[in-house]
Amino acid sequence: MNLTSNPLTFLMLLAPAGYALTAVISWFQPGIRPRATRMASKFSAGFGILASLGITILFISKGSMESPLWGFAELGFSLRLDILSLIIYSMISLLGYIILHFSINYLDGDSRQGVFLGRLAATLATVQILVIAGNLALLGFTWVLTSIFLHRLLVFYPERPLAKIAARKKFIVARMSDITLFFAFGLLYFLTGTGNLGSIFSHVTTEYAQNPSVLIELAACLLALAAILKSAQFPTHGWLIEVMETPTPVSALLHAGLLNSGPFLIIRMAQIMEGSTYAPLILLGIGGLTAIIATIAYLTQTSIKTALGYSSVGHMGFSLMMSGLGLYSAALLHLVSHSFYKAHAFLSSGTAVEGIQKGKMQSKKYSPKPWQLGLGFILSLALLGGIGFAFGIDPKQDWGLLFLGGIMILGVFQLLSSALANSQNPSIFPLVAALSAGLVSIFFVLESFTHQLIVSQIPAFAEPSSGRITLASGIILISGLVVLGQLLTLSKPNSPVRLAWAIHFRNGLYANAIFDRIVGGLRVPKSANLLKNESKWSENESKMKSLEDFLA
Repeated sequence: MNLTSNPLTFLMLLAPAGYALTAVISWFQPGIRPRATRMASKFSAGFGILASLGITILFISKGSMESPLWGFAELGFSLRLDILSLIIYSMISLLGYIILHFSINYLDGDSRQGVFLGRLAATLATVQILVIAGNLALLGFTWVLTSIFLHRLLVFYPERPLAKIAARKKFIVARMSDITLFFAFGLLYFLTGTGNLGSIFSHVTTEYAQNPSVLIELAACLLALAAILKSAQFPTHGWLIEVMETPTPVSALLHAGLLNSGPFLIIRMAQIMEGSTYAPLILLGIGGLTAIIATIAYLTQTSIKTALGYSSVGHMGFSLMMSGLGLYSAALLHLVSHSFYKAHAFLSSGTAVEGIQKGKMQSKKYSPKPWQLGLGFILSLALLGGIGFAFGIDPKQDWGLLFLGGIMILGVFQLLSSALANSQNPSIFPLVAALSAGLVSIFFVLESFTHQLIVSQIPAFAEPSSGRITLASGIILISGLVVLGQLLTLSKPNSPVRLAWAIHFRNGLYANAIFDRIVGGLRVPKSANLLKNESKWSENESKMKSLEDFLA
């Protein structure tokens, strides 16, 4: 959809300009407790919120619009204001406000606090420009720039060798993502003769809708691969699990913001993705597989930050999987909710550890009997059917929502079965059932609302291909077996088979070790090897005991 050209769109640069000002000031005050840099950080954080409110008012009064192009040959600098860019733009402003204020206190007394605040602000500026980009050239440039600024944050403490290893692997994966993205953009520019996103979407949905092009198919598949690589999907996810040597605010920004670049790209390019046969299958297959593996690995971690890392990998996989189903509104809803959840989770991770150490977060697990499993399954199906009827979900037209409901019901099945097995507190079952029904209903209400918001930016639901149905059914089946296996083994947490599989998943099925060898991540300075070996020796010595305690 082509938007009206309006110079007022350039007002969207106000928030990124505030962050850029902080980055510039940090050059002159890079050290401990830099007064001007700290004041600039607080100003840019608050100004970003005000700018988002102003842009929202502008959008409500003027509608969707784009800025004039600064460039040549239909490539260059232009901004796009629509409901999708507005939602993510505002989200980044709010997250930036929280993370910058947290960083001022978190790094108080650090000898390079000014440098950190400047790098953090610069990263926020580039991410915000990325989501409002209206041209392939600007979108591609900021895609690379966000990765470069993130790299500088990951190696903020250059004396930490393990941080360098993780940053090196991330750098390699990011360049692979850049290459695939630029090839995709090159094909789109060659086919349409323009870099304007609205014009490209119009070309694809009109000229190539009835006459599919192999090059459009290739471009869509490359876009899918670029998003997968950007979002730390299996088996190139290892770098995300290892970037814990950087300050906590970086983890919050990375997991709550930068990882979302992959799903955002797919949602932004939804018109192109729906014109492809194989790209949605790639997203559905790799996203679904990653979500399953990461969810299991998450449950076996004894380090809270590593567990949160696997959680992010799984959530990104789930978002890409929903995009592969054509549920772009659900993917956007999940992206936004995950961002706020994960920012809070990382920034409050220290409090969570204290709570665990004090015994405030311990819970007893109950293994359900066969009849309890059967009843839980029947009730879960009844809940799915009732919600589907209440929301008027058509199994033929809204097959993606039906599949998503099936995934959610597996979680409900697990909760209901465990509640039925809780013989010490039988009254908990009605509460769990009511909360489960309420949460699923709220999700579908919010999904419907989100769909109405962005309906003009995404394609209509299409009839599913046999490939999508087969792949989606396989993911449902595997997910169901995983949930059932977990419930059946709750009563035997220390069984050799359970512990063996727990160790394999705790190490991410060793995909990261293989990737280490491929990219040379193991060839590090001797001091780093000694540090790594010492850590591994201590870890292996207590691995079985910690896993036994954790799974019990």
